[in-house]
Amino acid sequence: MAKLKTNTRLSKRVQTIKPSGIRRFFDLASKMDNIISLGVGEPDFVTPWNVREASISSLERGFTAYSANAGIIELRKEISAYMQRRFATSYDPETEILVTVGASEAIDIGMRAILDEGDEVIIVEPSFVSYVPLVQMAGGVPVAVGTNRHDDFKVSASQIEAAITDRTKALMLCFPNNPTGATMTGEEMKEIAAVVERHDLLVFSDEIYAELSYDEKPVSFASLPNMKERTILISGFSKSFAMTGWRLGFVLASPDLLAAMLKLHQYSLMCAPTMAQYGALEALKSGMDDLERMKQSYKQRRNYIVKSFTEIGLPCHKPGGAFYAFPSIEKTGLTSEQFAEKLLLEERVAVVPGHVFGEGGEGHIRCSYATSMDNLEQSVERIDRLLKTLL
Repeated sequence: MAKLKTNTRLSKRVQTIKPSGIRRFFDLASKMDNIISLGVGEPDFVTPWNVREASISSLERGFTAYSANAGIIELRKEISAYMQRRFATSYDPETEILVTVGASEAIDIGMRAILDEGDEVIIVEPSFVSYVPLVQMAGGVPVAVGTNRHDDFKVSASQIEAAITDRTKALMLCFPNNPTGATMTGEEMKEIAAVVERHDLLVFSDEIYAELSYDEKPVSFASLPNMKERTILISGFSKSFAMTGWRLGFVLASPDLLAAMLKLHQYSLMCAPTMAQYGALEALKSGMDDLERMKQSYKQRRNYIVKSFTEIGLPCHKPGGAFYAFPSIEKTGLTSEQFAEKLLLEERVAVVPGHVFGEGGEGHIRCSYATSMDNLEQSVERIDRLLKTLL
């Protein structure tokens, strides 16, 4: 009897998907001692107590059943009020808001809801590592548009327009950006919106870091003229409210788009965890003071790490949001992966090589400053020590 070839069990599509480039460094670091990690993209704060207490209370009251597929109506109403209050965008809790299992699920079902085989999605890079695979898993074709530190990692409307073809279906944006921390002004976004309208595109706007904007008030892409009906707005609670392990996000879209995403959500995940939803409800109701406290701490750390990297000879643009610095290591002559591996093995500092975020990330490393000042200070000392052996 002929032996079954292992690769015939797997779909061709899944075989083309590369494993996350971040994981290799985390796996290496997990086996080493005295590691300082600047690699994990999550707050170092514990979820505020009142949020945890609300979730515990929901369990004590026996709220352990499935919720509505779209999420508990109280949370959807609070999301609607929050978006109006903070970002001047209006969404109907009944037909335009879906609570998801993290922002990643929202992106996944959004891509699968709109893409047919071969449809193209323009992705502004460097970008979050999930965007390209999620487009591919939905049968789409990712088309990269690169940015660079000399332009503060901003993308121009003309760059986007140059990448549009007759197969372009959507544009993927993330500002404030992971991994660069770049932000865009309202006027810069309006120029992109004009291109979107001219070419009849949809826009995925990942606004998970919107509340972590340090120097300017964030602008939601959906709030721009004529953009709400074209925007699939992705957000959640992980970054702003230190709720990464709760796996709770939300997606906002016009009723027809949301209904399509809801079908995929119903059949794959049913609903987000009920007790997490009650925690998120409390976060929106009373968590803004905690959010502001965390944001001010991140801002202090951002100022320190950008200044420190510049002083030791690593050019680093000043990120306007999120909690990542993206310094250039080009002068070392090493690739981003070589530098990150050397830094980990010789100085016990874990960072993420920039190339995993797309070709435009090569020559950089992503450093999360969502860690203590003591860790940041020690990391800078260790990185400086490595640089002195290389330069």
